[in-house]
Amino acid sequence: VSEVSSLVSSWFRESISYFIQPFDTINTDSLSNLRPDLIAGLTIAIVLLPQAIAYALIAELPAQTGLYTAIVAAIVAGLWGSSLHLHTGPTNAASLLVLATLLPVAEPGSAEFIIAAGVLAFGAGLIKMLMGLFRLGFLVFFVADSVISGFTAGAGVLIAVSQLRPLLRIDVKGSPYFATTITNIYRGLGQLHWPSLALGSATILVMLLLKKFRPKLPATLIAIILSGLAAYFLSLQDTYGIRVLGDLPRNLPP
Repeated sequence: VSEVSSLVSSWFRESISYFIQPFDTINTDSLSNLRPDLIAGLTIAIVLLPQAIAYALIAELPAQTGLYTAIVAAIVAGLWGSSLHLHTGPTNAASLLVLATLLPVAEPGSAEFIIAAGVLAFGAGLIKMLMGLFRLGFLVFFVADSVISGFTAGAGVLIAVSQLRPLLRIDVKGSPYFATTITNIYRGLGQLHWPSLALGSATILVMLLLKKFRPKLPATLIAIILSGLAAYFLSLQDTYGIRVLGDLPRNLPP
């Protein structure tokens, strides 16, 4: 009984320290860290801004949901995370899992799809919080490196294939399955929009060239800015029917 009581008491103290961790982080920080922290934050923001939008589009959610997720996840991880050197936020694999989970539930683009995504995010966050409270992070050591490599490689291939639809601007139904996605794209090749393919290919080419010759520059952000400027000054939306995201909401989610 005494051992059980000791374990419960230890777990309770660790749980309390887990919730008051932000206060400890703020109290132990110093002004000397302000400059490097700001540089690190700006670096992450420059990289994450275009990535977060892309992650949302992979999950077939509105672009602003990726920004909301990136902001909230970064704040929560900064205050309660176990590492000061690891950034936490949306990923391409997580976006693919969200899409695969939600497709049987609701139609992408519908209000029900967005609500279901919110419920899924809340449920996943609750599970991760409970795993943190019960110190279950050690379970990751039982996952073999080959499993992680296989999952990552498979997700990368499927994401690349799924993004052929917006690159070619083929309006076909999305799918989390490789064969289905390829089949749908093949059947929709008659809808191929050449201006969209040209702009997308040029954007990818700019990213590849920057990464090769100027690797220190934020290639993704620069490529998106250049493509946006081209679409604006050349009136690509009106002249060639290029689709643009348009204005993003500037307020908190409703």
